[in-house]
Amino acid sequence: MNQRLSLLAALAALAAWPALAADLEVAVHAVRGGEGQVKLMLFDREDGFRKEDKARQVLALPAAAGTGVFRDLPPGRYAVIAYHDENGDGKLNLRFGMFPKEGYGLSNNPKISGPPKFNDAVFEVLEAGKRIAIHLAY
Repeated sequence: MNQRLSLLAALAALAAWPALAADLEVAVHAVRGGEGQVKLMLFDREDGFRKEDKARQVLALPAAAGTGVFRDLPPGRYAVIAYHDENGDGKLNLRFGMFPKEGYGLSNNPKISGPPKFNDAVFEVLEAGKRIAIHLAY
């Protein structure tokens, strides 16, 4: 009986243990001008990648080089898209529906042609957290 109570107490303690969470620091470089804001979109899955309303979290920063922090993330695979919303309309403006008219960048800073894919930008966040840098291209 004492073993059962000990096991139940141990299980209850584990259930109350806080989930491991990490912070992700994203430094944004090469921001042009001071108009608008820089948006950081964090994705944890391929489905909905590139769509702001499908992002796990979105941060808005002043339109200058700087750092945003996504807090209390469970360890896992993530990708970040950054863009400079120069005109403040809340979206990345595109030319011909395909080519960004405003500065943008991805985690891993890949050289891509065509629409970026989740796997182009994916990286691991461990319990210790992570720091990445994104360089905007205009």
